[in-house]
Amino acid sequence: QVQLVESGGGLVQAGGSLRLSCAASGRTFSSYAMGWFRQLPGKEREFVAAINWSGGSTYYADSVKGRFTISRDNAKNTVYLQMNSLKPEDTAVYYCAANPQVAGMARPQDWGQGTQVTVSA
Repeated sequence: QVQLVESGGGLVQAGGSLRLSCAASGRTFSSYAMGWFRQLPGKEREFVAAINWSGGSTYYADSVKGRFTISRDNAKNTVYLQMNSLKPEDTAVYYCAANPQVAGMARPQDWGQGTQVTVSA
């Protein structure tokens, strides 16, 4: 198992930026694919972005392409989500997740606790 702790959420105006971080425990972090999900108010949790073990391959939901960037620093056991040009409809609880491979990211093995992102108009 990988334990994940998120940080960086908060309140931002539309058009602004936030960077979320997720610190992972365990010596196997560098071999795991990582992802970000979000849960909008009253909605089911949805996929946002994913990154493979090396950082060479990334994947994004259509709703965030061109605005969000997922990255990782294996030396720091940390994954990031840079969010630019934020919109009110991005308001959600954001979760990081870990899985042995990107192909299985729809059903991650481990989840973080979630962090609130609120975008005001």
